[in-house]
Amino acid sequence: MTARNNGLGAIADADGVFSIVAMDQRNTLRRMFAAVGHEATDADMRQAKIDVAGALTPLASAILLDPTYGVPATTEAGARAASCGLLVAAEPADRGNYNGEPRTHRDPKQDADWVRSQGGDAVKFLVQLRPGRPIGDGPDISAEVLDIVRAVAEDCRAAGVPSVVENLIYSLPGEQLTEQQREDLIVEAAVQIADTGVDLVKIEYPGSAKGCRRVAETVKAPWAVLSAGVGFDEFQNVLRVSCDEGGASGFIAGRSIWKEAIGLDGSARQEFLDTVARQRLQTCLDTVAGRARPWTEAAK
Repeated sequence: MTARNNGLGAIADADGVFSIVAMDQRNTLRRMFAAVGHEATDADMRQAKIDVAGALTPLASAILLDPTYGVPATTEAGARAASCGLLVAAEPADRGNYNGEPRTHRDPKQDADWVRSQGGDAVKFLVQLRPGRPIGDGPDISAEVLDIVRAVAEDCRAAGVPSVVENLIYSLPGEQLTEQQREDLIVEAAVQIADTGVDLVKIEYPGSAKGCRRVAETVKAPWAVLSAGVGFDEFQNVLRVSCDEGGASGFIAGRSIWKEAIGLDGSARQEFLDTVARQRLQTCLDTVAGRARPWTEAAK
């Protein structure tokens, strides 16, 4: 186990497995409200965070929250279980683009000490790295991403706060990715991000057992799989294959567990979260039990 990974225990369970509920959505959450015919107010956003945290954090090893609504709302409401760690999203809510491609940037004020000041146990930073992207005459967007990830990792290491970097791959304008191309991009991006020295890589499912084995063979850091809003039953298969074949150390999942709650109000939402969503989270815990590779082993 390397010294840089000592802090990951704050967001893992006693077995060294990550069972993290993601509720850091901001723009996505507003779109979810809009999809059910509701224009969300800030109060709606805050209440959704409180409701999900109150119902699910007693089972989760940690919860991932945004600093705009999630952290202040759940802190003021006392909604997070004392046993549950806190992962704070440190990337800016609005990301730029260059000719239709996402462009990562970092607010230096939102650093590891800033996360710690909010009671956070770890920094989560979202990027979109596209390996092999042609440079052309414009900026080297892929190099920019890796420079930012290195800065996040170095800052977290200096502050003694774990770094968790999430990557979402993307298609170039006019491009249709094949399943194999998507797998290749997910794996290569995870390799490059892990090589910067981050503590935990949060990645998309590479699509198959073969893809997961490639992650296990090449990614030199613990990794957790994200749900990306897929159906709950499909996500159980993702968890099994990611752990059995890829050595994943758990999951960071949100919408697959709680998404229907956004279309409900008051007691109906509470009932859904207390019954359906909580049972879904328990099922995820049961699925990874005995399968997930403890992060302490993956970090050696």
